[in-house]
Amino acid sequence: MFGFGNILMRLFLIVLVLSLLSVAAFANSTPKLHTTIKDWSVLTRSVDGDTICYVRSFASERSPQNVNHGDVVFFIGTWKSGIAEEQPSLMTGYPLRSKSPPKAKVGNRTITMFSAANEAFVETEKDEKRLVRAMRKGSRLRVEAMSDRGTATSYEFSLSGITEALRRANRLCS
Repeated sequence: MFGFGNILMRLFLIVLVLSLLSVAAFANSTPKLHTTIKDWSVLTRSVDGDTICYVRSFASERSPQNVNHGDVVFFIGTWKSGIAEEQPSLMTGYPLRSKSPPKAKVGNRTITMFSAANEAFVETEKDEKRLVRAMRKGSRLRVEAMSDRGTATSYEFSLSGITEALRRANRLCS
């Protein structure tokens, strides 16, 4: 069971991720692209004296096709300071419905996420590890979400290159 301290730490990390991975934060700071391995890019950026090493991939398939999804990106980030390690998140181009949690699926593994504005996160560190482990072994990541307007959406991400991309990102933050 999670203690109050663990809950506060998770909330702190969520607020930190929201501020660091938001579109406005990216607009104010330039990430450094280190390499692209198949469908995943390896990047770093400095924030308040810390370095975030992360991988990202854009959705290769979007449904429904008749709506404007904006950029839909899946990230896995590690902080050099150790605040977080291999923390997965989703960013969409629209607000997500908070009462309809997104679900990330790889093979037969499904992880429920929670949303905040246009981003989604995995609630527990244990589930973060499960999702990333499944992504390393899988070939496709599917995320199902609900827009704030009530539109059911789904996204497919290729996992080709994820294992090597994570290895390189982790090396940059070690």
